[in-house]
Amino acid sequence: MFTVQDGINGNEKKALPIHIWLPGLEWIEEGCLQQVRNLSLYPYAVKQIALMADVHQGFGMPIGGVMATKEVVVPNAVGVDIGCGVAFCETKIEMDRLDRNVLEKIVHTAMNRIPQSFSHHKTPQISNCVKVFMKENQEEKRHPTIWSELNASFYQMGTLGGGNHFIEFQQNNEGKLCFMIHSGSRNIGYKIANYFNQVARKNRKRWESKVPDKMELDFIPVKSEEGQSYIKWMNLARDFARESRLHMMKALWQVFKEKENLIVEAPILDVHHNDVNRETHDGELLWVHRKGAVKASKEEKAIIPGAMGMNSYIVKGLANPRSFESCSHGAGRNMSRKQAKKQFSQQQVTAKLAEKQVILGKRKMNDIGEEAPEAYKDIGFVMEQQKDLVLPWQTLSGKVVIKG
Repeated sequence: MFTVQDGINGNEKKALPIHIWLPGLEWIEEGCLQQVRNLSLYPYAVKQIALMADVHQGFGMPIGGVMATKEVVVPNAVGVDIGCGVAFCETKIEMDRLDRNVLEKIVHTAMNRIPQSFSHHKTPQISNCVKVFMKENQEEKRHPTIWSELNASFYQMGTLGGGNHFIEFQQNNEGKLCFMIHSGSRNIGYKIANYFNQVARKNRKRWESKVPDKMELDFIPVKSEEGQSYIKWMNLARDFARESRLHMMKALWQVFKEKENLIVEAPILDVHHNDVNRETHDGELLWVHRKGAVKASKEEKAIIPGAMGMNSYIVKGLANPRSFESCSHGAGRNMSRKQAKKQFSQQQVTAKLAEKQVILGKRKMNDIGEEAPEAYKDIGFVMEQQKDLVLPWQTLSGKVVIKG
């Protein structure tokens, strides 16, 4: 970790200190550096800016960035996939007892049960969080643009999505079968995020914004009616994402029971990496925005997945105050999707996975190059950079990966 004082340019005395968990600035691409500079000069940010080892360019705020404010929330500092995160469970089943044919049959059935990419369920699913929200927050009908999306969300519950979202069957240090699911709040979260970012933009004059338009980091005062609404809707999207991962985990359990008569139910660890929380740091109540970063308080467990077919980690937090008690949310991209798709063919990616004896479940293969392991930073490198943020607790090797 190193610290940049006086801004990225070295001559900005008003800039907040930037703590960076990388060997040097040369590890950060130019577009991301500009976003980092913006954060350090953001008029409503306090204390410091923290950048995780998996940092890369996002929209407005870098993915892998952590920022705290006192009286405002910033929709683009949370991102469009509110509540995106990872669920994990460790079973009592020995991985070795499941041969390739069995796993392939299970993958086939699981893919028919759990919609991927842009697909949704054909019938509405149960969503307790949406049901409760609609019952207890009738006043939120004042936002008809997003209220009207709630009925559609029942069809999105328990769907994987695409991009870097995945379901993996993994083997832990003790040879046990484990499940890991990376997914978010689907279309409902996307609509909520975009809606409130537009609310923030439209009210710049009313809220006497000091934020330059080009930063794309418009805010909403927490105490305003709109701020209170954003927090409610953000919490809904976060709860939806968590419930959706639980829905998919239960679907996997059911497939194993039906196909192999195996009981694989186990306690679930679930962590978010796109949200804003009310937290106390150095005795001050702050709104901590984590965009592609995970809370890593003392002894708190977190999940850090690697690229597909690579190792992933369960870790315990060290509560480092310089990172606002945060750690990386994964390996982090080291090239754009467009560049990766151009550089890595379907044949190259599938050959790489076959070499590692990893089973891949994916319906449309034309974009698989975007998720090539080489398109991401080495997870071992990322873990090495954040030894003062987390301690590895379990190492997991990927055996099966389902992608949208």
